[in-house]
Amino acid sequence: MLYPFTFKPIFKEIIWGGTDILPYKGLPSRPERIGESWELSHVDGNLSIVANGRLEGKTIGELTEEYGAQLLGEKVVRQSGNTFPLLVKFIDARENLSIQVHPDDELAGKRHHSPGKTEMWYVVDAAPDAVLYSGFSRQIDADGYVRLVESNRIMEALRCYEVKTGDVFFLPAGRVHAIGSGCFIAEIQQTSNITYRIYDYNRKDADGNKRELHTQLAKDAIDYTLLPDYRTPYTPCENEAVELVRCQYFTTGLLKINRPVRRDYASLDSFVVHICIKGEAVVRDSKNNELHVRRGQTILFPADTEHVTIDPGPNCEILETYID
Repeated sequence: MLYPFTFKPIFKEIIWGGTDILPYKGLPSRPERIGESWELSHVDGNLSIVANGRLEGKTIGELTEEYGAQLLGEKVVRQSGNTFPLLVKFIDARENLSIQVHPDDELAGKRHHSPGKTEMWYVVDAAPDAVLYSGFSRQIDADGYVRLVESNRIMEALRCYEVKTGDVFFLPAGRVHAIGSGCFIAEIQQTSNITYRIYDYNRKDADGNKRELHTQLAKDAIDYTLLPDYRTPYTPCENEAVELVRCQYFTTGLLKINRPVRRDYASLDSFVVHICIKGEAVVRDSKNNELHVRRGQTILFPADTEHVTIDPGPNCEILETYID
């Protein structure tokens, strides 16, 4: 019988990373710049490892191979095979991340034999002057984009947003974007690690070299459509699931709860992921499994889970994600 899984986080030391991820997760601080914590990953070379229960030590790949639709859902298996289709991260940006874009499924499949990368951000915390970049501030075309990059002026054409805790951005493949310094983000994305770096502030790595840019690869991946606003609006509501993002790759809702809440999943043909972004809770599933979750932890509920009851502590907030 399958049960709710937790996984060992995969920490990424990165040039722009900070020192907030470990204390956020209740772990001892280290001096390294930890830019990302991969909470749930089926990316080659970065397979999440089960941290609890009788299957402790198994990789997510071993789980999906052995349990298939019981874990993922029949529809998910038809779409993605035995690959867990989402990558869940926490991101701590002490400095600005590079300006980048991700290819869609068609382009990524042709170039890299990989899915594309559509993603979303939930701002867990933000410094007073923190910003995010998403989309263009004026209409440009592919040739205009190349000219701006080559003259170090691409920042002039990007939409910049001051952000605060709780802000949400949906980033379909093809949208130019970047996380600014002072942002602590929960990110949910397709299982893909393909990024085209457009601009990196002329920074140098530890060896004194500028990081590689992918100007021409990005040129064909960018969606040049100009939108009036790139933020994702929503209205918070206590003790109900508030939908933040719905797309073909994932549906994500926010649960801000101060009393026990039951979530029914019997009609879903999908796994469900809970990302605890604030507070703590005790969760009980339809098979009488019970698990304590606290801020910074992620739980994977198998597709055969019929319902989950969440008994929250003070100020509990959970991101709930599945494939609809």
